Amino acid sequence: MDRGYVDFARLYTLHLSNSFFVTRAKSNMGFKRIYSNPVDRATGVVCDRIISLSGYHPSKDYPDKLRRIEYYDFQRGKHLTFLTNNFRLQTLLIAKIFKNRWQIELLYKWIKQHLRIKSFYGTNQNAVKTQIWIALSVYLLVAIVKKRLNISLSLYNFRQILSISIFEKSPILGLINNADYSSKIIAPDSQLNLFNL
Repeated sequence: MDRGYVDFARLYTLHLSNSFFVTRAKSNMGFKRIYSNPVDRATGVVCDRIISLSGYHPSKDYPDKLRRIEYYDFQRGKHLTFLTNNFRLQTLLIAKIFKNRWQIELLYKWIKQHLRIKSFYGTNQNAVKTQIWIALSVYLLVAIVKKRLNISLSLYNFRQILSISIFEKSPILGLINNADYSSKIIAPDSQLNLFNL
């Protein structure tokens, strides 16, 4: 998770449930170094330390040790500092785990753009999961039909045609062949004028 979500009490709850996390550290975080692990700076790893938090509230919220890794990303020219409770994984793997976090962000973006979920019908976890799975299943079924019927339209256009003709008793290929994609522009003189004064 990114540093905007750093909440040491929540991170400690994850730690107590035998889960591990990788998060960015805030620049003003107070800590005490317990031990420094040897690193190969040619890989981009600047330091790998075992630390304890030193601020009053952070040390109460997370009383156990943490691992603090400083990494220099040569591609982007940025210094990154990670916190984790995993002491076994290699330092480069910790950096890769954080980098792959972006793939999850892209998945959420894709879900918002393609599954067309405007609002959730229920707010509990089961209702949200069910609605997402149904939307994903429908999306995949439409993609399978498009592929099997060798439809040359984009998936977006094909879904639009299906959405407006979902209750018609017509073959799918007939719907596509009869579809008119040109926008129908109504002549201005045939429209009603609301402000006839």
